[in-house]
Amino acid sequence: MAIHRHKSSRLFWHLLRLLLVAAMLYSAQPQGEELPEPATAEPGIMASADASRDYLAGQFVGFASYIDQFFGEDRVFQESNKSMVQIDISRMIGRGAEQRFVFSGRAKVHLPNLEKRLHLLLETDPDRNVTGEQPQAKTTATGQVAGPESYAAAARFENAVETRAHYSADAGIQFQGVSSRPFARGRARYTVSLAQWQIELAETLFWFNNTGTGATTQLDFARQISEPTLFRASTHGTWLMNTQNFDLNQDLSVFRTLDDRSGLLYQASAIGVSRPQWKVTEYIALVAYRYRLHREWVFLELSPQLHYPATENYRVNPMLGLRLELLLDKPK
Repeated sequence: MAIHRHKSSRLFWHLLRLLLVAAMLYSAQPQGEELPEPATAEPGIMASADASRDYLAGQFVGFASYIDQFFGEDRVFQESNKSMVQIDISRMIGRGAEQRFVFSGRAKVHLPNLEKRLHLLLETDPDRNVTGEQPQAKTTATGQVAGPESYAAAARFENAVETRAHYSADAGIQFQGVSSRPFARGRARYTVSLAQWQIELAETLFWFNNTGTGATTQLDFARQISEPTLFRASTHGTWLMNTQNFDLNQDLSVFRTLDDRSGLLYQASAIGVSRPQWKVTEYIALVAYRYRLHREWVFLELSPQLHYPATENYRVNPMLGLRLELLLDKPK
C-alpha cells in the first residue's frame, strides 16, 4: 500500500511539472499572432457571433478584474505587471484568539529599462504565499490570524503583457531570525471562457529550505450572476514531497458590490489533509464587509466568521475578523 502511494505521488509530481512546462511554453509564444480563421459559408453571421462573444467575454473579464482588485485577491498581486504594495493589519476576536494585531505585507516593484519583465519582491512569509488561499482563510485551526515568521527578498521574471496565459519565476532569500535561506518559485496560469463561465488553472512549483519541494494546483470556476454579483468556486491543493501530504481547500464565494465604495463577500470553505488519512480538518463560513476608506488604496474589512474545527469535534467557534488593508499600485 505504501509503495502504491509513493508511486502515485511521484506520478502526480511528474504530471504537475509537465503541466507547468506546457503552460510556460504556450505563454512564450507570440501573443499578438492569431491563427487564420477557417473559412465558413456564412462569414457575416459568424463574424457577428464572434463580436458578441468577444464583447460579453470582455465585459465579464473587466467585471471580474474589478472584483479582484476591490477585494484584494491574491491573483491581483501575482499577475499584475504594475508596481504594487500590499500591507495588512489584522486581528481576530473570539474564543482562543490572540489579543493582538498582526502585521503582514508584500511589495513588487518593476525595475526600469527591462520592459516590466523583472521585478523586485519584498514579502512576509513567502512559504505561505504559495497555497492560493484568500486572505480571509489564512488563519490557524482556532481562527487566529497567522502572524509573520519570516521575511524575504526576491527577483521575479514574468511576461510583460497581460494575456489569458501568465507565467512568473522567483528566486530569493528568506530571512528568519539571524538565519537566511534561498528559495525558488515558478507559477503558470491559463484562462479560458466556456459559455458563461471563466475557468482558470494555475500551477505553482516551489522549493524552500525549511519545507522542501512542493506544488500547488488551483482550479477556479467563475460566473457573473448579475451586474453587481460574481460567483467563484475555487479548489486548490498543496503537496509537499518531504511529507507526501496534500493540504486541500475548497472555497465557494459570492462577491457583491453595494456601491463604488463598499462590497460584501459570502464564503463557505472546507479545509482538509491527506495524511495520516483523508480528513476535513475545519469548516468555515464567513461574511466579509469591505469598505473603501480613502481613495483607491485604504480598505477596512469586518468579517463575522463561524469556524468548525475537527480538534473541537466540529463544534462552532464564532469569531470576528478585523482587517485594515493598504493597496498601493502605480499606473502602467
